[in-house]
Amino acid sequence: MNRLAVSLQQSIHTLHARGWSARRIARELGLHRETVGRELRISKPAKVATGSAAEAEAKPAKVATGSRSLCEPHREIITTGLVQGLSAIRIHQDLVADHAFSGRYNTVKRFVHALNDAAPLPFRRIETAAGEEMQVDFGQGAPVIDPTTGKRRRPHLFRATLSFSRKGYSEVVWRQDTESFLRCLENAFRHFGGVPKTVIPDNLKAAVLQADWFDPELNPKLTSFAEHYGTVILPTKPRTPQHKGKVEAGVKYVQNNALKGRSFASLAEQNQYLDQWEVRIADKRIHGTVRQQVEALFAQQEKPALQPLPAGLFPCFHEARRSVHRDGHVEYKKAYYSVPPEHVGRQVWVRGDTRLLHIYTLQMRQIAVHPLAEAGRFTTDQTHVHPHKRNAIERGGEYLLERCRLLGPHSGAWAAAMYGNRGPIGMRVLQGLLQLARKHPVGQLEAASEKAVRHACWRLRDLRRLMEQGDQVVQVDFLQEHELIRDLSAYRIDGLTPSP
Repeated sequence: MNRLAVSLQQSIHTLHARGWSARRIARELGLHRETVGRELRISKPAKVATGSAAEAEAKPAKVATGSRSLCEPHREIITTGLVQGLSAIRIHQDLVADHAFSGRYNTVKRFVHALNDAAPLPFRRIETAAGEEMQVDFGQGAPVIDPTTGKRRRPHLFRATLSFSRKGYSEVVWRQDTESFLRCLENAFRHFGGVPKTVIPDNLKAAVLQADWFDPELNPKLTSFAEHYGTVILPTKPRTPQHKGKVEAGVKYVQNNALKGRSFASLAEQNQYLDQWEVRIADKRIHGTVRQQVEALFAQQEKPALQPLPAGLFPCFHEARRSVHRDGHVEYKKAYYSVPPEHVGRQVWVRGDTRLLHIYTLQMRQIAVHPLAEAGRFTTDQTHVHPHKRNAIERGGEYLLERCRLLGPHSGAWAAAMYGNRGPIGMRVLQGLLQLARKHPVGQLEAASEKAVRHACWRLRDLRRLMEQGDQVVQVDFLQEHELIRDLSAYRIDGLTPSP
């Protein structure tokens, strides 16, 4: 067996002894997974010499790169590059340019990975100033056992920890929805007597709609909550619990010290016990990291650094995403509310409180406000109706009269006189006049309107007849009977009968 094969065997067994899987070993060494598996089955791993702890500290960690690795002569250069934060590809480029390195990039890549595994970088502990940060998280509370039915149920344990003093607040709730989460945060602020500058939660669904380390999409309600209290919500990186390690330890502390082995008859009883435990135990302890009593450190340094509480509580409201129907309305609690016509077919965000419904775009720009209506009712703002969808009655008589005046002076005069004589019923006549203007020349309509005004004819049928007759003499029908016209018998003279 040649020296290269022996070197590969040693590398395979050394990495396997460190807990690497066959798939990872094959990927790092550029081998087939079956080859690595076969080698692990038919061969025994090389013995690894072990020495005393002092020898281990004195000697640098060995890297499973094989005795013939082309990177070994450049170990110090590669290590220095890693400390400077250079990538493997940059290190390979520098070796080729400055040191006539003949190996491939994958050779440097494997060597760098082995170096990182042999000497992993330590975690960096982040400490913040007083009043800067509060970390929050959920765990599992103690069981609540109904004394009547014996039903056993476990609530969710909310824990908030101020990062500077380690002052904490604990509360159990039945649900992890947005409203419960916000009320827990609000109770924590009230318990501390102030508001920290930032709040660090994980990516729970009640707070984060779309997890993203660089640009997370927060629940709009949580954003409004942060604006109300003057704080900033900064979720942790997904699947990175060490970003909120202080509250992670705080949840375990509450579970092990306060709740382990206990049960309660109600949620209120468990919360009452947690309040007492915070005062008697948690606040009195000397924290192992800060080496000071939590209560004293909080009172002396952190509480004065907290931002003041706002005058009122965050208003309670319900919100959700809705689609705008084809009729330009959105549904909220079985009632319907209008939005501007350009939003038809799109999605909007609705937020209802005790009196009003606010409608926003998905970018939280308000587009409508309505008073709450009963179920089954439609609430329509007239400014949301498209001009092409407004009928003449909605636009009013003045609108129709203005359009009639545009036809000509005689048409406008007849329309105004007719509307003044006939009242609201003349709205239909005005629409009929505009319809005539679409079918007949304007000059013909003007001439007929002038005659109709002169003869006081205020019926649309008279106007049509005048247009049909043109320049002919107009036969005006006189009344035969009227209360002011006497009967012919009143003019009879002593036996003489007036001729008909």
